[in-house]
Amino acid sequence: MNPVTSRSRRTAVTLAVAALGAVAGCSGDAAGDGRAETRHTHAPGQGHTSLAVGDGTQVSEVGYTLAGLQVREQPDGIGELRFRIDDHKGEPVTDYVEELTKELHLYVVNDDLTVFRHLHPTRADDGTWTAPFDVPDAGGYRVVTEFVAVDEGGNGDHVVLGRPLAMPPGDPGDTAAADRVVDVSVSQAPTTGPDGELRLVVRDRAGGPVGLGTYLGAYGHVTGFDTATGAMVHLHPLAAPEVTEDGAELTFHSEIEEPGDYRLFVQVRVDGFLHTVPVGLTVARSA
Repeated sequence: MNPVTSRSRRTAVTLAVAALGAVAGCSGDAAGDGRAETRHTHAPGQGHTSLAVGDGTQVSEVGYTLAGLQVREQPDGIGELRFRIDDHKGEPVTDYVEELTKELHLYVVNDDLTVFRHLHPTRADDGTWTAPFDVPDAGGYRVVTEFVAVDEGGNGDHVVLGRPLAMPPGDPGDTAAADRVVDVSVSQAPTTGPDGELRLVVRDRAGGPVGLGTYLGAYGHVTGFDTATGAMVHLHPLAAPEVTEDGAELTFHSEIEEPGDYRLFVQVRVDGFLHTVPVGLTVARSA
């Protein structure tokens, strides 16, 4: 996963979630200086659309920095990841807007895109975030944070930051490829530009339909990475799934700037259990 060298700094990915009515939230799984001004005004329980700045390949964007990243060993053998989000003054950010029921979403992915973690860390009063996690292999990883910080003008700055991290060996753990219960396939691939549409079909391993529950207030989450650059895209379904005998189909609106091959990590809840399924995707340039 190589650093981006000539990519636009604004990742044009619309995080579009249609109004889900009374859909529940998480069910217990673990303005100056050129700064962004994305305002969040959606009512509780409703969907919203916001444009994120950054794609997780840069440690700093529009005045925010992913700082103090470290892993501490714990007596139980599971490491603790610690970091801060600093503002343009170098002070820790402590005021956030909840995005999909959480103040901050944390992703850990290795350079080969074979290990993926989606974590929800805990913030201390001083702005330090901590999360327990382990990874199965030593090597190069990238830590990506996605958050909506409240700026001095009271607006929400939706930012995605990333920093590389070299990991020592740890206890063997599950990777996303280990799921043997749920199958996810691409029924329609998006093209680049503002009108992209991704459709995914979720089935059981026998090819039959499944009933999807919600995870973090949505029927599915897609976190994808450009296999050449490591740039992240993050999508959420536009509406409830369409269930047929062929499976449960989810539709996502996307605004992906760059064509190429992506590795998606699709997270869905089936029969009360959260499943993470890797899926390959090729995004073509729009005509």
